[in-house]
Amino acid sequence: MKYILYDGTSRNNLLPFTYTRPVADIRVGIMSIREKWEFLLGATTYSLTHSYLKDKYPHTGKQGSRVLIDASYIPGEKLAQSVQALQPGQILYDDDRIIATCMEEDFEKLEVSEYESVQYDGELTRLEHLWDIFILNAREIEEDFRRITAGRKSQPVPEGVWTVNKENIFIEEGAEVMPGVVLNASGGPVYLGKNSVVMEGAMIRGAFALGEHSQIKMGAKIYGGTTIGPQSKVGGEVNNSVFFGYANKAHDGFLGNSVIGEWCNLGAGTNNSNLKNNYASVKIWSYEQQRFEDTGLQFCGLFMGDHSKAGIDTMFNTGTVVGVSANVFGANFPRNFIPSFSWGGAAGMKTYQLAKALETAGVVMQRRNKELDDTERDILTYIFNETQKFRRS
Repeated sequence: MKYILYDGTSRNNLLPFTYTRPVADIRVGIMSIREKWEFLLGATTYSLTHSYLKDKYPHTGKQGSRVLIDASYIPGEKLAQSVQALQPGQILYDDDRIIATCMEEDFEKLEVSEYESVQYDGELTRLEHLWDIFILNAREIEEDFRRITAGRKSQPVPEGVWTVNKENIFIEEGAEVMPGVVLNASGGPVYLGKNSVVMEGAMIRGAFALGEHSQIKMGAKIYGGTTIGPQSKVGGEVNNSVFFGYANKAHDGFLGNSVIGEWCNLGAGTNNSNLKNNYASVKIWSYEQQRFEDTGLQFCGLFMGDHSKAGIDTMFNTGTVVGVSANVFGANFPRNFIPSFSWGGAAGMKTYQLAKALETAGVVMQRRNKELDDTERDILTYIFNETQKFRRS
């Protein structure tokens, strides 16, 4: 059986992150949604996503038995088992919403009315909005931690490291924890990935996950509900935030209730507001509705798409959405919606020319031994043209 994760109706609500990846490749917890499904199904998954992403995220063709799964559903053991139990000609429903469909014929000819309905009766978790990523993150760290570490033994905690609730700390092979670090797992697990580094004086509270080959800088203060994806460098103060990976916030500055895409950089002293002065609920830009949407949240910070950068001492207002490959700098607060391929700050924005943006992206990726190949260039070029309508110049 082949399993295909499709974007579904949540895709536009999860922009700008889904400009550069399928819904399945959003990280929430230790793993991405795709990695969770593959872990629980014991199988490779494929993608059904926007046409311009298909060269990077291919699907498996139209022949043979397969199960189509709405990638916005975050799986647990029971949901994965229910999906595995589907027979050809059956659809698994969440009330009137399709979770998964098992089929043999071409899915482009799917006639839902001819399929047998199966209602799912367990608890469901679904990623519907940008802010769900950080809201669900602590819970998903705990779930992923339980699965990843089951039946395994952590590397020993080094001498000189202070721990609280040590049995809820897992250190993978090759991870380094320097003397003077505090790991407090009383509020949730602490997971340190392979070959990661936590430098002297860092203070970390769970739930927390550090990806492979990532670094926590000296004296950092990391609060619960935070994930740092692979190949990232993070310092300063961070609270309930998710870094997808390959990103830097290497210096002092506050980041809270935020989500940072891949290949991003936050310059020294960059801060974001996650609480309005009047304590009102936060509104953020919705690509789906083409207007600002009330999140209903009192705490909501920064959402930054892939390849975007912020210069030193940049200030981001509450509920700011930054698109793909934006370059933000200067004094005062910029707008709280910054379109993709924008260049500037509070004093004004102009278009970040595609050739220059691609040049920078290539240099940045090379520093992590990755290549900006033709597929990546084509994706960014498509996004540049697609998002022109949001830019003023």
